[in-house]
Amino acid sequence: MMSDTLKQEIARELGVYDVVRQQGWGAVSSRDCGNIVTKAIEIAERNISK
Repeated sequence: MMSDTLKQEIARELGVYDVVRQQGWGAVSSRDCGNIVTKAIEIAERNISK
């Protein structure tokens, strides 16, 4: 499970946080959600390899 803080951080990095803030996570496109998950996996893999 991903923390809300991490999701928000990644959303900011990918430029979709305004949508989340104004309309909620349900308004984020499936493509952007997939990009958020992909980024979270990359972060997790980096942390595991350390």
